Amino acid sequence: MKKSDFYYDLPQELIAQTPVEPRDTSRLMILNRQGDDVKLDKFYNLSEYLKKDDLLVINDSKVFPARLLGEKKSTGVKVEFLLLEQKTADTWEVIVHPGRRLPEGTQVYFGEGLMAEVVKRLDDGNRLVKFSYEGNFFDLLDKYGQIPLPHYITEELKDKSRYNTIYSNEIGSAAAPTAGLHFTDNVFRSLENKGVETAKITLHVGLGTFRPVKEHDIEKHKMHKEHFTIPQETVDKINNCKQKGGRVIAVGTTSCRTLESVACKNEGKIIATSDSTDIFIYPGYDFKLIDGLITNFHLPESTLIMLVSAFLGREKTLRAYQRAIDEKMRFFSFGDSTLIL
Repeated sequence: MKKSDFYYDLPQELIAQTPVEPRDTSRLMILNRQGDDVKLDKFYNLSEYLKKDDLLVINDSKVFPARLLGEKKSTGVKVEFLLLEQKTADTWEVIVHPGRRLPEGTQVYFGEGLMAEVVKRLDDGNRLVKFSYEGNFFDLLDKYGQIPLPHYITEELKDKSRYNTIYSNEIGSAAAPTAGLHFTDNVFRSLENKGVETAKITLHVGLGTFRPVKEHDIEKHKMHKEHFTIPQETVDKINNCKQKGGRVIAVGTTSCRTLESVACKNEGKIIATSDSTDIFIYPGYDFKLIDGLITNFHLPESTLIMLVSAFLGREKTLRAYQRAIDEKMRFFSFGDSTLIL
């Protein structure tokens, strides 16, 4: 398939720059995989479209302030680090800017008690750096770091917590699993009252999630790897849901990719595991495990809209996106949501 098969024209004013308050007042589009009917509602009414014994699988990864602004110790030149992946306790793979001025051995100062040294230049231009610090590293990130918001969000995020879900717990993501941003305690209570359970997985979202598809033929696109964990408790809940005839509904493309990558390797079954995935889901993919998907509206020609198109159908997905545009719904990370069943 061609990358252009997943293009749509989005008015700039529909790109959500700030999150809505309260979280659950975002709009919700309900889509049917078996038919063409489309319903519009508010996210706080999510439970009305689910059934007893359904199971929501949520990603509890927590975004950390992965953008650090510092200066070269030797010259005072301003530099920027984007932390991608923790390799050891003190060593990280990072994107650096400006790259040409940061050869191996360069020391960077970020603030009192936090420094880094460039250990190695990697093949893709990223750097392996070793941090030296006093105290707790993540406390220093909270003090000196910034949330690396997507490029299409140009307004400052005043409250860092709004780029995390209320159930985020496991630190490790450089970008938010945004499908979960709509959930509130009230939504979870209404789900519980309906007999809908939740289960947790962890997938740490990398900045590669924003990497554009450059290949004209999408099958040539190479996905980035992301680390995930599925606990035994979640496996038990999924198996119990299936036995009762309930539906397993992935909250977000991250939960979807985690579940499907494991199911692909285990003949459709789910097991407790910790691994990495670079699964690329696009039309033609045969879903092994999930029965439903909650997700936001995604960028044109992105791997995420390709995943949605694989689950819902490409033409139906593009029609739904056009309907959302006509209804002036909000798009992307801080935008509105869809429920696909």
